[in-house]
Amino acid sequence: MLSLSLKFLAGHATKFLAFGVLTGLFLPPLADFLRPALAPAIFFSLILSLLRLDFNDVVGQLRRPLLLMLFTGFGLFLSPVIMSIVVDAIHLPTGLAIGLVLMAASAPIMTAPTFALILGLEASFAIAVVVLNHILLPFTLPAMSLWLLNLEMQISLGEFMGRLLLMIGGGFAVAIILKRFALTPVRLRRHALHIDGLVVVCLVVIAIAIMAGVTETFFARPKFVLITIVAAFLANVSLQIMGSLIFLPAGRRTAFTTGHMAGNCNMALVLAVLADKAQADVVIFFALAQLPMYMLPIIANRIYRRLL
Repeated sequence: MLSLSLKFLAGHATKFLAFGVLTGLFLPPLADFLRPALAPAIFFSLILSLLRLDFNDVVGQLRRPLLLMLFTGFGLFLSPVIMSIVVDAIHLPTGLAIGLVLMAASAPIMTAPTFALILGLEASFAIAVVVLNHILLPFTLPAMSLWLLNLEMQISLGEFMGRLLLMIGGGFAVAIILKRFALTPVRLRRHALHIDGLVVVCLVVIAIAIMAGVTETFFARPKFVLITIVAAFLANVSLQIMGSLIFLPAGRRTAFTTGHMAGNCNMALVLAVLADKAQADVVIFFALAQLPMYMLPIIANRIYRRLL
C-alpha cells in the first residue's frame, strides 16, 4: 500500500505540489503545525534528491564545460546583478527587494532534474548544473549578498557561509555515504519511484509549512501580499524567459532547460539557512514565491510539448 502510494505521488508530482501550496494558504493552522518540520523537510529533500542524481551525468556534461560554466555564471552572478538593478530602479520595499535578489542569486531547485524529465527537457544537463551550483553556493551567495545587499539581512558573512556549508555539505555527505555503503545502483534504480514519492512528500510538507503566517499577513497587509505575489510570478517568468533566450543558440531543449532552472531557485534552502535571521517580509516573499514555482510547471508542460 505504501509502495503504491509513493509511486502515485511520484507520478502526479506537479499536481500535489500545487495542492500543497494552496493547502498552506487556506489551512493556516496546518501550516503553523508543520512549521517546525520545515528545515528537516528541506534537509531530507536535499538528501533524497541527491540520491536520485547520477553523478556520472556530471562527468558526462564536463565534455561541454563551456555551456555548464556559462549557465553557472549567468545563474549565480549575472542574474542577481540584473535583479538588483531592476529592484533599485522601481524602488520596491526593502524586504521584497532583498527576497528577489536572494532568489536570483540562489542555485536552481534540487528537483530541477525531476521537473526536466516531466517537462521533456535535458535532465542530465540539469543534474550537472544543480550539483555544481550547490557546491559553489556557500561561497557565491554570501559574497553576492555582501556586494548587492550590503548585508542588510541581519547575518554576518561568515555565519551565512557557515550555515550554507553545513546544510549543503551535510546533505552531500549523507547522500554519498548512503550510496557508498547502503544503496547500490541496482537498489536505487529499483526504488527510484519510491524515492521520488518521498521527495514529493517532503516538498508538500515544505509547501504547506512555508506558508505559516502568510494568511494572517494577507488580512493585515493585503496590498503588500498582492504586490509580492505579482512580483514573484513576474520574477519567475522573467528569469525563465531571459535564461531561455540567452541560451537559445544551444538549441531549444537546452534553452528551455536553462530557463526553467533560472526561474525556479532554491529559496527554501536559503530560508532554512537564514532561519531566525531573515526579515519577516523576506520570509513572506520566499513563501509566496513557491506559488509560481509549483503552479507554473502545469502550464509550462503544455507549452514545451508544443515547442519541442
